[in-house]
Amino acid sequence: MTQAELRLCSLLLQEHFGEIVEKVGNCLLRTGPRPLRLLVGDTGLLPDQVKKALCVLIQHSLVRYEVQPRGSVEYEARSERILRILRYPRYIYTAKTLYGDPGELLVEELLLHGHLSMSCAVARVADRLTETMEDGKTMDYSEVSGTFVRLADTHFIQRCPMVPASPRSAKAPPPPAPALAIAEKDMYIVPRLSLVGKGKRRHSCEEEEEGEHKAKRQKQEGGTSEAPPDDGIYWQVNLERFHQHFRDQALVSAVASRMDQTSSEVVRTMLRMSEVTTASGASHTQPLSSNEIFRSLPAGYNIGKQVLDQYLALLADDPLEFVGKSGDSGGGTYTVSILSSRAPPSPFQHPSLIPLLLRRFGSRCARIFRLLLRKKHLEQKQVEDFAMIPAKEAKDMLYRMLSENLVSLQEIPKTPDHAPSRTFYLYTVNVMAAARMLLHRCYKSVANLMERRQHEMRENKRLLEKSQRVEAILASMQATGAEAAQLHEVEEMITGPERQQLETLKRNVNKIDASENQLDETIFVLESFIESTTKKP
Repeated sequence: MTQAELRLCSLLLQEHFGEIVEKVGNCLLRTGPRPLRLLVGDTGLLPDQVKKALCVLIQHSLVRYEVQPRGSVEYEARSERILRILRYPRYIYTAKTLYGDPGELLVEELLLHGHLSMSCAVARVADRLTETMEDGKTMDYSEVSGTFVRLADTHFIQRCPMVPASPRSAKAPPPPAPALAIAEKDMYIVPRLSLVGKGKRRHSCEEEEEGEHKAKRQKQEGGTSEAPPDDGIYWQVNLERFHQHFRDQALVSAVASRMDQTSSEVVRTMLRMSEVTTASGASHTQPLSSNEIFRSLPAGYNIGKQVLDQYLALLADDPLEFVGKSGDSGGGTYTVSILSSRAPPSPFQHPSLIPLLLRRFGSRCARIFRLLLRKKHLEQKQVEDFAMIPAKEAKDMLYRMLSENLVSLQEIPKTPDHAPSRTFYLYTVNVMAAARMLLHRCYKSVANLMERRQHEMRENKRLLEKSQRVEAILASMQATGAEAAQLHEVEEMITGPERQQLETLKRNVNKIDASENQLDETIFVLESFIESTTKKP
C-alpha cells in the first residue's frame, strides 16, 4: 500500500467517522492484522473506544475479522473498500438516475448506516420523502418497498452474511467470533413483508424529547417493542454491481463513438438482458440469440430483423471485438466481450486521460505519447520525423517523460559487449507502469483536494456558524408566520462582505467537489484497466 493511498484512507475515515475511528483504522492500515489487545496498546485509546470504533468499521464492511487457530481474533482493514467511500456520490446519483428519488434515498441510507433491514430502510426513506412533500401529502410504504425489491432484483443491493442456524450443544463453548455466511442463491431474495403505512413528518423538539423519554421509560420498565418481521435480515449496497454498470455505460459510449447510436443501443440491450446473469469479473456476457435480442429492443427502435443481423455482424467483425459470435442457433448467438481476447485497451485511449497529459506536459508531449502508443517502439530520430518536432525539443520531451516514468527506454544490442555505438535505443510506453504512476498521482490529488476543503472550512468556521444560526432563526420565524419586515431584519445580521465571502466559499467548495468526482472517474478507468490486465491468464 502506497503512502498516497494510506493518506487518502486516513482522510476519508476522519471526514466520515471522526478522529477515534480514523486512529484505529489508520493503525490497522499501517501494521496489518492486529488483535484487540495490541490495537489498544498501539493507539493509546481506551479498550471501550477501540471496541466501538471496530464495531463502526465492521458495520460499514471496512474491517474484516478472522479467528486464528489459537482462538484469538485478528482485525484487518480493507483499504480497497475504504477508498470506495470516495465513489459514494456516484453510486447515489446512479441510483437516482435508474430508480428515481426512492432509489436514491434507499442507497444513501444503506451507505450511511452500513447495513439496514428492509423495514427500517423503507420507513426511513418514506419519512424523508414525506418531509419534502406538500402539506397533506405522504409517501406510501408500498411505493418505497417496490423500489427496494427492484434494486434487489437487479442486484444493486444484497443481503448481508448471517450466522448460520446450526444446532449447537449446550455444553459447547461459544466461538470467539461468529462465522458469517450466506448462500449465493439467497443473496437477492427479498422477504415477503406486508409493509403498510405512510411516511411521518418530523415532530417539534418538545414532542421528540417526550417520545425519547417515553421510550427510555419503557426500556427501564422492561417493556420491549414488537420485533419487525424481517428482524435479523440486513441489506447492504453491492458495490461490484455498480462498477459493472459503470463499465457497461463506458462500453456503450465506446461503441457509439466508434460506430453509431443504433449499434450502441444493440449493445446496451444485450448488456441489459445479461446484467444479472453475468458475474462481475466475467470476460464476456452470457450467449444471447439474435431472436431474443430482437424481441428485447426498445420500442422506439423500429429496425427489422434483417437490419439487426447486419448490425450484429458488423459488431462481430470489428477489430476491437465488441461483440463475439458464439454459435448459429436461434439466428446466431452473440456475446458482448467485456475483456477482449487480445490485450485490454489502453486506459490512455479514454478521453479523460489525454487532457491530463496535455495539461501537465503540453500538446507536443501528448503527441509523442500517442505516437508511441500507436507505433509501440521508436528510436529518437523516428520520433522526431513522425511527430514533426525539432530534434532538440523532441529529446527534451522524451527525457522529461522518461524521468516521470511515462515512457521507458529499451536497449537492443547488436553485439554481446553492449557497446553504445552498436546498440539500438528504442522508446516505448510501459502502459501498466504508466497507469500505476497516474493512479498514484490521482490518489495524491484527491487527498490534496480534501485537505484544501478542510482548510477552507476551518478558515471560515465562524462565518459558517453565524450563517447556520441565522438560517435556523429564519426557519423558526417563518414557521410561526413572522412578517416580512422582521425576516428582513434578521437577514441583515449577515453583512454584504460576509455574504460575498460565503458565496466565494460555496463556489470554491463546489469546484473542489466537482474535481474529486472527475478524479474518481479517472481512478475507476485506471483501476479497471489494472485489474483486467492482472486477471488475464
